[in-house]
Amino acid sequence: MITQLQLDDILFLDIETVPQEETFSNLDIIDQQLYGDKTKYQRKDEFTPEQFYDRAGIWAEFGKIICISVGYFVHRKGREFRVRSFTGTETQILENFAALLNEHFSGNKHLLCAHNGKEFDFPYIARRMIINQLEVPSKLDLFGKKPWEVMHLDTLELWKFGDYKHFTSLKLLTRVLGIPSPKDDIDGSQVRDVYYKEQDVPRIARYCERDVVAVAQVVLRLRKEPILTDEQIVTK
Repeated sequence: MITQLQLDDILFLDIETVPQEETFSNLDIIDQQLYGDKTKYQRKDEFTPEQFYDRAGIWAEFGKIICISVGYFVHRKGREFRVRSFTGTETQILENFAALLNEHFSGNKHLLCAHNGKEFDFPYIARRMIINQLEVPSKLDLFGKKPWEVMHLDTLELWKFGDYKHFTSLKLLTRVLGIPSPKDDIDGSQVRDVYYKEQDVPRIARYCERDVVAVAQVVLRLRKEPILTDEQIVTK
């Protein structure tokens, strides 16, 4: 099945998220209580909500998107993989990403692809669009759609081969498939500090872009095709 897909029809993507506020104390009392309720099963009795706040970015209700990176194949002049990032305010990021989807990847043949995208990236983007009072693009709006009408591709799901209990990180998957690691600078646990303390959004964008390239490389490996060379990767 995956070998029958046209690579030009796939938009590869990754998002980076952080807690909405730098510290738990910046939340008002109601949001502090709601965060405690939301996370009580994950925290159990080991952490207080404040001690657990560094993980707030993984929930769309308490986090925000600070970068969306995308990549797509172009075969007009040999094989080329173009990468770009959307940064700025969250509203700007989401509006620009939605414009890209609506203008260039809205057709029935177009697919969105991410690692663990079905559980994280795709629903997170949709929820933050609603919170920001933006219209959710058709590619992310699943209401009323049949399973075969949902044009989402997930490299984690592809690697599971039906084993729903299995989880493999992108870092591990690239390692076992012989793909250069995307984690050669920072990792997800450091994004919050790089954003709030260092205020280095370009560094986060570069990290996010490397994940996008890694997802595309995984798809190529699964198709038994040569992976991209550095010369074939173009950052816009």
